[in-house]
Amino acid sequence: MVMTGPVLILGGTAEARELASLLVETGTDVVSSLAGAVPSPALPPGQVRLGGFGGPEGLAAYVRERGVPAVVDATHPFAARMTTNAARGAELTGVPLLRLQRPGWGGLPGAARWHWVDSVAEAVAVAERLGERSFVTTGVKTLPAYASWTDRYVLARMVTPPGWQVPPAWEILLARGPFDLNHETTLLRERRIDVLTTKDSGGSSAEAKLHAADDLGVAVVVVRRPPLPDGVAVVRSAGEAARWVQAQVRLGSG
Repeated sequence: MVMTGPVLILGGTAEARELASLLVETGTDVVSSLAGAVPSPALPPGQVRLGGFGGPEGLAAYVRERGVPAVVDATHPFAARMTTNAARGAELTGVPLLRLQRPGWGGLPGAARWHWVDSVAEAVAVAERLGERSFVTTGVKTLPAYASWTDRYVLARMVTPPGWQVPPAWEILLARGPFDLNHETTLLRERRIDVLTTKDSGGSSAEAKLHAADDLGVAVVVVRRPPLPDGVAVVRSAGEAARWVQAQVRLGSG
């Protein structure tokens, strides 16, 4: 069956918005799906839908209903459930799937000195041994993992409020990046931070805190990315993804 509907981008990232822009500029019909978890998200060009699909079966039903010829999973590197659902949805429909994922931070100059862990729980345990004044940037959904830190200063930065009463010694900083090196260095120095916890989200817009920590001798704990599903093709740039999409659309219309 020839699929003549819009290309589906599972988005919410800067890379997804860039890909949508590139495709719209070439006249490709695009619909970007956003989870809707962030208030007032930056919207890409083209069609936009908000909310989940209801698991891989719901995603597959949407693909069939709209006649989607190709799917690009450009969600956050830690959106493991959506990535798994995308892979399963592609299996159910036979529609080609590509993973667009920005490079991680493993190649940065200080990466060999950082403490790499496999979970937020492990990050909490390691950071607890390394310092007493923590800068937490692993995301609002991970904050409950740090709830036992009632006896220490914690600076937690996020876009949306935590939604629960954090310990009195904590400071919640609501802010949206990117942040430059001067900003991050000043923040770490003024708060006297001695350990930073983060996830390997990757991308240049969020890496300044890592450079600042290295410059100041602050310990860094990084949560590794979850593994990708087997058999899913991966590219690192929106340009590569756009070329792949255009090739799939040409094949589907031939």
